[in-house]
Amino acid sequence: MDTAVKQEVDTAHPKAAIVTTCILAALAGLMFGLDIGVISGATQFIQAEFKISDHMIEWIVSSMMAGAAVGALGAGWMSSSLGRKRSLILAGVLFIAGSLFCALAGSPEILIVARFVLGLAIGVATFTAPLYLAEVAPERIRGAMISTYQLMITTGILLAFLSDTAFSSSGNWRWMLGVIAVPGVLFLLGLFFLPDSPRWLLLKGRRKDAQIVLAKLRGDEKVVDKEIADIEEQLKTKQHGWSMFTENSNFRRSVGLGVLLQAVQQFTGMNVVMYYAPRIFKDMGYDTQAQMWFTAAVGLTNVLATLIAFGLVDRLGRKPILYVGFTIMAIGLGVVGTMMGIGIHTHAQQFFTVGMLLLFIVGFAMSAGPLIWTLCSEVQPLKGRDFGIACSTFTNWVTNMIVGATFLSLLSGIGNAQTFWLYAALNAVFIFITFWLVPETKGVTLEQIERNLMSGKPLRKIGR
Repeated sequence: MDTAVKQEVDTAHPKAAIVTTCILAALAGLMFGLDIGVISGATQFIQAEFKISDHMIEWIVSSMMAGAAVGALGAGWMSSSLGRKRSLILAGVLFIAGSLFCALAGSPEILIVARFVLGLAIGVATFTAPLYLAEVAPERIRGAMISTYQLMITTGILLAFLSDTAFSSSGNWRWMLGVIAVPGVLFLLGLFFLPDSPRWLLLKGRRKDAQIVLAKLRGDEKVVDKEIADIEEQLKTKQHGWSMFTENSNFRRSVGLGVLLQAVQQFTGMNVVMYYAPRIFKDMGYDTQAQMWFTAAVGLTNVLATLIAFGLVDRLGRKPILYVGFTIMAIGLGVVGTMMGIGIHTHAQQFFTVGMLLLFIVGFAMSAGPLIWTLCSEVQPLKGRDFGIACSTFTNWVTNMIVGATFLSLLSGIGNAQTFWLYAALNAVFIFITFWLVPETKGVTLEQIERNLMSGKPLRKIGR
């Protein structure tokens, strides 16, 4: 290690540097959450102003996810070529532009296009932020740091719900959609203080720069040297991206697992609640003001429950938390469906049904919400990580779009009770998927996970 790097080690405050860096990167999740939450409260006012059908509302809601799917596809190349930091900066610029475009939309069609632009920003951010976090955080706290990203998503959702509630008395949906540009500006400014990913720097042959960044983040010369050596050992394999996918069956397994996990996360039904919470509470018999306040309660529950995963993911492990989460979600939605089936007639029944919906939120926020992103970033080998996470993130947005574009149609087609029973049944199935396919990666380095994967171990054992 040369003198310049040793000086960085001598003056480093690694704990503060790691926390600050990860929080700044995780603010990409705040943007994501703001956009998820803000459309929930705005749809009824958009529908009233433009006099449009439920089907057009589904298009307005889901167009953001279509843009995010496209953004996620391009983010793999962008993240590899431009770097993680520059990709996040571009996402911040697009987010601000998309938010203002939404606020100024003069027709449903223009709003759909504006939401698509906003989705491009979210797609890039949801690909790049977890990748960046996985590459800068030490393995002992990697799960907690990536869970910070999910915490920011839930915080963004809550802030958007509260903002929607504040504007609901006037019905001004343009302010609802436009005000989120303000935190977008703050996010963009904060990005300029981020270091580049040391793994990306090594991929580009910038060894000294990587050492300097790691010295600031780790603060220990021996740890820096070992981590550099581990990464360089993996870089000796010249495969990457599509060629690695076509040539290496073990890599195809990790990509397939990432794709499956993201589909699982979306088909829990969580974003059904996020996008259509006021409509769900309306079907429970609540008026507009109560709908908005209960929607805010959903956001608050989401934030508080995410703290459970934040505190336990690196202590109990990934799989035990997923088992508990899917079980809670299956029970919560099953009971909500049953209550809607038998009829909600009294205040006690209303509050009980709301309570079971909030129980479902707890189950998701403590498990599949943060942990799916964690696992998807952990199971991909270094040379194929950009490609693998691009595939899984693309899947997240495609399935997200399917959920957003079909919920109102399901309600009118098969009924409220049957729709919630369907999602409850899917969560029960996900318990078995977790048992058979999901590895336990707690406390295991990314390099060890890759060695296990490439040696042909079963997916559920690659974390051992």
